[in-house]
Amino acid sequence: MSSFMNNLANNRLAMGTLNFFAELAKKRIPYVDDNPFLKGPFAPVAESVHHDFNVIGTIPKQLDGLFLRMGPNPLEVKNPTLYNWFIGDGMVHGLRLKDGQALWCKSRYVGTHQVHDKLKRPRIEGNPRGVADITNTNIIGHAGKIWTIVEAGPLPVEMDAELNSVRYRLFNDDEKFAFSAHPHKDHETGELHAICYDALVMNQIHYHVIDQDGKLKNRVSIPVQHGPMMHDCNMTASKMVIFDLPITFSISNIMRGADFPYQWNEKHQARIGLLPKNGNAEDIRWFKVDPCFIFHSCNAYDLENGDVILDAAVHDETFKNTIQGPSDGQVVRFERWHLQYATGEIKRTVISATPQEFPRFDERLAGKSYRYAYTITLGEEGIPGNPTDIQANYLLKHDLESNETTQHFYGEGYVTGEVIFIPNPDTHGEDEGWLISYVHSIDCKNSKVVILDAKDITQEPVAIIELPTHIPLGFHSNWVNQADLDVN
Repeated sequence: MSSFMNNLANNRLAMGTLNFFAELAKKRIPYVDDNPFLKGPFAPVAESVHHDFNVIGTIPKQLDGLFLRMGPNPLEVKNPTLYNWFIGDGMVHGLRLKDGQALWCKSRYVGTHQVHDKLKRPRIEGNPRGVADITNTNIIGHAGKIWTIVEAGPLPVEMDAELNSVRYRLFNDDEKFAFSAHPHKDHETGELHAICYDALVMNQIHYHVIDQDGKLKNRVSIPVQHGPMMHDCNMTASKMVIFDLPITFSISNIMRGADFPYQWNEKHQARIGLLPKNGNAEDIRWFKVDPCFIFHSCNAYDLENGDVILDAAVHDETFKNTIQGPSDGQVVRFERWHLQYATGEIKRTVISATPQEFPRFDERLAGKSYRYAYTITLGEEGIPGNPTDIQANYLLKHDLESNETTQHFYGEGYVTGEVIFIPNPDTHGEDEGWLISYVHSIDCKNSKVVILDAKDITQEPVAIIELPTHIPLGFHSNWVNQADLDVN
């Protein structure tokens, strides 16, 4: 089995055999129209374009760009009981702001061949790679363009400023390698740093550096075992932080007919790796840690003695008792990890025990010491036993120097998605800017975009932009300045 898994990507016969048995398993599973990630606030929506908005308050005139949100929005689900939230076709929701006005809001599918074939649209330039033709997790601006990205093998897909899909490509490079859902940008150099893996290659991951022009600058191969899922990574000024944690590729999941081939694996040693940015695999220092999982880290930075500080939302376990999405009843805490070079140990401190996720910060300080972190709560009991039991949630602002936390409540019946910090170009303070998010109606009424003053989130919003459509719960958001597009 180990040899079969390790050579899967390079063995067409092995791939064909796996696909054959996977499809056979799916056919044996009775059709059941019961999946919480296809209902209520998760339910897919149609593409739309809107231009007229009711605005409460004043949109800051400094905001000239696109507020983008990515999430799964499946066009077709053959058997809902086998569908996993992580594998739906990608849909981008974008709001264009300029001169204190909201010009338009669009919901558009990422134009993969799989999507365009179903919609009877012309195929975009290039060809997909990897285990699935799906790009649904994150959307970023880099090298003058907008890119939709995902982990596990597929290439990024470029979109233009009107959210039309353009091509498959590893940014502006002709190489065809797997990328990541969560690269981290070094604002000193303009480079993207990412730990990447291919779902069909179980014994190897890669460290990729994409330069400011979108070219692949560096690629380092790193040996691993069991095909670990690495949703995120992090970086300091001098090192990459690698999360080798116990979610691994699962043949048994595939043989059960599951679309998502990853599962909690208690036999996989949880560890964190520190790789010098100019180093090779043999230069990695590994730190063992108790079993847990990190979907999303916040920031990391070096201490003068070579130690590393890492802040992250830490799950006690996940993907353990369901094939449809993250496990229910998880404990998720916002923690600070001190990786101690002298002892090889990790000291863990709980910043906040409130169940929370999607940590963000002023990303101009990526890899550097920082003060403020922003997270969103998951409800009093953490991830609910049934994902449709969604509760209204809060934004939390953590002051990591004073250890104080403040909060903003978006109202009964509403859930905020990931909250993004946009710095005010007229000032330079770490929390001088705005916090912006898509806010979703639990009962599927129209959504809204809310803009807060980051210095004091307890105040009323700076602006509420009421959208004439419902946007389903999804994954990641980012702000792209108009001035940063089409620069090449």
